[in-house]
Amino acid sequence: MDLFTQGALGAALAQAAARAPSHPVARSRLRIAGGFGFLAGMAPDLDALIRSASDPLVFLEYHRHFTHALAFIPVGALACAGLLHAALGRRWGLAFRQTFLFCALGYATHGVLDAATSYGTMLLWPFADVRIAASLVSIVDPLFTLPLAVLVAVSWRRRAPGWALAGLAWATAYLAAASVQHDRAHDAASALAAARGQVPVRVEVKPSFGNIVVWRAIAETADGYHVDAVRAGARMRTFEGVAVARLDPARDLPWLDPASRQADDIARFRRFSDGFIALDPARPHRIIDIRYSFLPNEIDALWSIEVSPDAPADAHARYRTHRNDARANLGRLWRMVAGAS
Repeated sequence: MDLFTQGALGAALAQAAARAPSHPVARSRLRIAGGFGFLAGMAPDLDALIRSASDPLVFLEYHRHFTHALAFIPVGALACAGLLHAALGRRWGLAFRQTFLFCALGYATHGVLDAATSYGTMLLWPFADVRIAASLVSIVDPLFTLPLAVLVAVSWRRRAPGWALAGLAWATAYLAAASVQHDRAHDAASALAAARGQVPVRVEVKPSFGNIVVWRAIAETADGYHVDAVRAGARMRTFEGVAVARLDPARDLPWLDPASRQADDIARFRRFSDGFIALDPARPHRIIDIRYSFLPNEIDALWSIEVSPDAPADAHARYRTHRNDARANLGRLWRMVAGAS
């Protein structure tokens, strides 16, 4: 999820584990635990700095990669603890093992929470080369984050771990509710595909931006993908979407040399996108990841790669982001969430 939420959850777990007896010095350690947990909870996203000036897809491959793996928690926590103990922990009278514990607890929350989103996280690296995506919550979800942040702040201010425990309980309950919503949306999306006479290869549902009420539903068939939106309210409601053909390089890009670097980049982008790629209907050289769009029943990709028939054989595809219409579409999304559209 977003960095602030990751930090808040890391702080909650570290504060909940901190002992807060009556002695003022000991009680201050709960605040230290929260600060260290907050920083360590954000630390795995430093992988976003892994980039290459010559290869624009490197950061896609390494974001949410080894730094987010369960097996990397001791290593990441040790790195955080080494820096924070040298800078602050020793000055504040902590033993290194205490600094390490707070950092380990904060760091441990990150990959697990990211795996609850739909982006995909290498949680089991190096034992399995698979991106885990439970697709329960959006990357940004205020209803998840704000109560958690408030409870963590109260715990920090009052130096009382019980409030942090309440924050963890809220996060757990919210994810449980999101799981129920996910299943309801998946059932509705499968029923919609059946009503059309489709026999999908797979049906995926993903939460739309900032909520667990309206879901993006993608039915993959032999011909391509059909994208709709499902509102999982007291009564189920669907919003008709659009269909797009699955990318076939031989058909859609007949000029592409299979041995070129651009062809290899398309294969990398396909793996990153879990196979959900198509040619942009409006731009013949743009390949889009159809898993994401600000409006859940439209194909208006948030990112893509662009290839060119004039590029040399060793040239990489270009990576593009497309987020200019988010504010304009926020009202339309809210009307869908409210059931007014």
